[in-house]
Amino acid sequence: MEKNEKWLQWAVELQGLAQAGLYYGADKFDLERYERIRDISAEMISYKSEIPLEKVKELFCNEVGYQTPKLDTRAAIFQGDKILLVQESNGTWSMPGGWVDVDVSVKENTIKETKEEAGLDVTADLVIAVQDRDKHNTPIYASKICKVFVLCSAIGGQFEKNTETIDSGYFGLDELPELSLDKTTKEQIAMCFDANNAEHWTTLLD
Repeated sequence: MEKNEKWLQWAVELQGLAQAGLYYGADKFDLERYERIRDISAEMISYKSEIPLEKVKELFCNEVGYQTPKLDTRAAIFQGDKILLVQESNGTWSMPGGWVDVDVSVKENTIKETKEEAGLDVTADLVIAVQDRDKHNTPIYASKICKVFVLCSAIGGQFEKNTETIDSGYFGLDELPELSLDKTTKEQIAMCFDANNAEHWTTLLD
């Protein structure tokens, strides 16, 4: 994390401490203090990002229990020497994927998100990498996120425009469209190409 983003690390740590205190604490005065610490962490995020405070609280302060990272899956699907990308409504492109729902596994989520965003039925064959999002994507998010890249094989289906994506296509590494860098970078795509071309791939772990 860069020096000018240290404030975000502090805000995230405060939020995690406050969330744990609210969950495990018993004394009513301590609970009031933890609630105030959580509010301060949200105010810090709102002040620095100019996102409305209520929106920050909705995204950042709505969980209970011990603070743990969120999971995001991305499917790497190849056709020859090209990788599948989906286009979002803002015109940028990314590998199909998204947040892991609470009632599915990483594998199940990869298959589900690919069907929803790309219209394809796939098998999830190999974990390419498990990455700490903060080390690879921008902007930095308030929540800690682990990104799981999964090599998949298409076995059927076709793209249909939906609420999340407006197009899909296969692209070579040297012909990538404008990427949604908060979700997918060229370096991450290049990593997936390496995995697809490798005879034996060892999962990368941050």
